[in-house]
Amino acid sequence: MALHRLFQLSSLLRSAVSVTLRRNIGISAVVFNRAKDMDPIQKLFLDKIRDYNTKSKASGGVVDEGPAYQKNLTEEMSKLQRLYGGGDLTKFPDFKFPEPKLEEVAK
Repeated sequence: MALHRLFQLSSLLRSAVSVTLRRNIGISAVVFNRAKDMDPIQKLFLDKIRDYNTKSKASGGVVDEGPAYQKNLTEEMSKLQRLYGGGDLTKFPDFKFPEPKLEEVAK
């Protein structure tokens, strides 16, 4: 009986250690990949994303927008306002769920 419990405990311990080791190996692989030099294509991609981020923060919106973009945006917004009954489409709608009126059932 004691031997059987010992085997159960050891299998539980083995599975817990196995899960912990797998997680630690997975995390350490990510850390080691960041420590290495990146692929030139990955580096170029990240540089472009960072560049776009700084430009969009500086302009306060879409980068390199022109009059065609603004025209298209206003047309689409007017279409949506016609379809959905107007309102401010740039803010999240307020949902109000009133409490239902419950009637007492006579027994």
